[in-house]
Amino acid sequence: MARILVFDSGVGGLSILRVLQHNQATQSEHHQWLFCSDNAFFPYGLKKEAELIARVTNVLSALQEKFQPDIIVLACNTASTVALESVRATLSTPVIGVVPAIKPAAQLSQSQSIGLLATPGTISRPYTQKLIDEFAADCRITRVGSNELVWIAEQYLRTGMVDNMELHRILAPLRDAIAHHKLDTVVLACTHFPLLIEFLHEQLPEIKHWVDSGEAIARRVAWCLNQRETAPPPADIVPPNIALFTRLDDNIKALERALNYFDIRETQVLDLPPISQ
Repeated sequence: MARILVFDSGVGGLSILRVLQHNQATQSEHHQWLFCSDNAFFPYGLKKEAELIARVTNVLSALQEKFQPDIIVLACNTASTVALESVRATLSTPVIGVVPAIKPAAQLSQSQSIGLLATPGTISRPYTQKLIDEFAADCRITRVGSNELVWIAEQYLRTGMVDNMELHRILAPLRDAIAHHKLDTVVLACTHFPLLIEFLHEQLPEIKHWVDSGEAIARRVAWCLNQRETAPPPADIVPPNIALFTRLDDNIKALERALNYFDIRETQVLDLPPISQ
């Protein structure tokens, strides 16, 4: 049995958990899945880098001590592009980060016109520009930074409803790039956004490739599982999958239907020690 922790500030990490639970290399009835939302510090995209590094490092340290996961997936582009180095230097558990899938998008695009859909922080971060310079220097990049789209995804998991007019407005720059630059590929550089994929398809049916990091993360998790020195035999009773939150919130109850989809039947509010922010 492996205990795998998927961590995000909101519910975007559930898009990564969905891939892990259904990917042939990582799905197993003998894994215990822990999903943690740092809802007390949500959204990460609006936080300063220094406080974000401290927060993520400290929360994950507390989670490592409490649950002893075999692998941690930092399922947040914002946190990964800012805090991954600090987290890896602090924790003994292998940590897998999520970064914008610019390299595979550049390989897929036939028009060399790519959309980058992310939070404003990820859009403007030097790490993202480095990926563009290295893997997509010959491509036209249309950047769309939106915190509103994160909230739309959060509400969709809780209510099943999406504001299509707001979605239409947010995606206007990509629509223009389709018309003027034959944009054919979009990078979903926030883990919240794959949760809205059916609505994105409806809004922009011309896009041939929607690219996120889910499958790449699954391959890396599978590799880490294979590197484990000892693989204990499956337990007769695997502990239940758990959703963890850092603050008691009325919105947790509203997520119950969505969490059931991931076979998560238990929720906990973490009793963490004081965490510097």
